Amino acid sequence: GASSSESPRPDAAAPGSEIQPSPACRGPEGLRPCPPPPLRPCPPPSPAELARMYKNEGNEYFRERDYGRAVVAYTEGLKKKCEDPELNAVLHTNRGAAQFYLGNYRSALNDAIQAKKLKPTHLKAVIRGALCHMELKNFSEAIAWCEEGLRIDSKEKKLVEMRAKADKLKRAEERDARKAKVMKKKEQCQKEILLAAIKERNIKLVLEPSNEEEEVSDGLAEISLDGFHSDNATGAKVHLDADGNLNWPVLFLYPEHEQTDFIAAFHENSRFIDHLMVMFAELPPWDLERKYLPSNLELYFEDEERTEMYELNPEHTLLQVLQHERYFVKAGTPTVLAFVKRSPFSKKYFSGKKVHRL
Repeated sequence: GASSSESPRPDAAAPGSEIQPSPACRGPEGLRPCPPPPLRPCPPPSPAELARMYKNEGNEYFRERDYGRAVVAYTEGLKKKCEDPELNAVLHTNRGAAQFYLGNYRSALNDAIQAKKLKPTHLKAVIRGALCHMELKNFSEAIAWCEEGLRIDSKEKKLVEMRAKADKLKRAEERDARKAKVMKKKEQCQKEILLAAIKERNIKLVLEPSNEEEEVSDGLAEISLDGFHSDNATGAKVHLDADGNLNWPVLFLYPEHEQTDFIAAFHENSRFIDHLMVMFAELPPWDLERKYLPSNLELYFEDEERTEMYELNPEHTLLQVLQHERYFVKAGTPTVLAFVKRSPFSKKYFSGKKVHRL
């Protein structure tokens, strides 16, 4: 047993201490110091103590799933720039986790990288970094981080599973990329065949650059087939059929009534009159004066550059019209204007323009 002469344990009150409290203590325990005298202020908390305090505050917010406030608290902790690499690694890892839950995967990854620099064996940071790479679809990097983590702990289930998943996704991505490349090559090839067919027929395409100078394009070089993004809603484009003939989307405009007709695939060897016979087999509801009869219509195309109009022969085929020296196909869609013969409206429409009649 302990002898009575043994000095009292530091946490036990010496007998009689209640009677004469020393100025440095408060209360009977003799442990908690009194508030220091005004002349000797407490030393301010160290950066590490402050950082730890902010870490705890961040953890509280994290538990409440208030990730935004958690990020702020961990950031304050890191701003203290304390000398403890382990503590800073934890602050980075925890902030990364909060950023991750906010969907800020790049910020989360940066924190995981910083934490790993400070403490290379910090498994939580490695797992977080791998998760970020998965979200960012950087599957190769995710695999590398998983392997790094598995060197720290070869049985970490999360990493084993994530590595397998990343590997599978990476292979799928590579397969899709290969397929896309083959498709692109095939499309490019078809595009070139199509352009060659257009060029061979001396059909002139105009790309519509965004409000800039129009350029008439005749070669494969500067014509990207984006010129064929027809602006029509159907997305119809010029194409070669099985017999090697071109089929064009064609727009008919009726300026007098502000109406249009759209033919998605007008065969280049079809005549205009054949389409008019079908389109006006019944009079359209807007033709109240019953004037739009196939035999009563005149067709024109407009040479906008020179503000000139050219009448075209309805007995002609689309190809014959497209080969006219002043016909330019805009945005991949040939356009034709139809007027009622000798109508007052057409007279007004043509005023100020040079008209080339048949």
